[in-house]
Amino acid sequence: MPWPSRKRDKGAVADKKEPDAKIAKTEEETSDKEEEKSAKPPAGSSKSGWKNWKKKESESGGEESKITYCHWLLKSEPESRLEKGVDVKFSVDDLKAQPNQTTCWDGVRNYQARNFLRSMKLGQQAFFYHSNCKEPGIVALVKIVKEAYPDHTQFDQKDPHYDSTSRKENPKWSMVDVQFVRMTKRFIPLSEIKAHHLAHKADGGPLKDMMLFTRQRLSIQPLTQEEFDFVLSLEEEKPH
Repeated sequence: MPWPSRKRDKGAVADKKEPDAKIAKTEEETSDKEEEKSAKPPAGSSKSGWKNWKKKESESGGEESKITYCHWLLKSEPESRLEKGVDVKFSVDDLKAQPNQTTCWDGVRNYQARNFLRSMKLGQQAFFYHSNCKEPGIVALVKIVKEAYPDHTQFDQKDPHYDSTSRKENPKWSMVDVQFVRMTKRFIPLSEIKAHHLAHKADGGPLKDMMLFTRQRLSIQPLTQEEFDFVLSLEEEKPH
């Protein structure tokens, strides 16, 4: 791969210090301030979101989603940060610049995040989330174009995610390939998603258990159909 591993996953911090994505793309090792720091919405304020969205769903006769994870949220750092002398920056623009706008999502070093990677199926969509930056949030949609296979960076001694305990006959770490689909119609900031999450905890909305807030440090996070649909619907609303 022509660029440094961008996904990092050891214990990702919740966003602000969570070097995580293409850091995981590097993932889980720092300290989670992004979520706390950038999300200061008034508790319980979902604005028009949940109720309007729910109304649209019932009007369209939408079926209730099954409680399964069929979509994902992938965190990646859009700003330069050195890890063991290697810049782990990887923004959505970096993805778009790759051949066929496709890349491997390597460097994940957290077991739960790795297991999520291994659960991904061809064609499933994910949000590309800018993490560990001034204003974290969702910027684009990507899709899985190759299911889990061994992550080559675990065997590369020059890579910041080298794992001397992993063996080629039984690799510990996996990666998938993702391809850019499109930018979201607008940037959806963490603070806005958190406002809905807080409101939904009170009224039973779709984001009440969203892993972005219950397991902030994970750079690879699953989404239910309901969570994915609601967050995607936010791109149609004017920013608050």
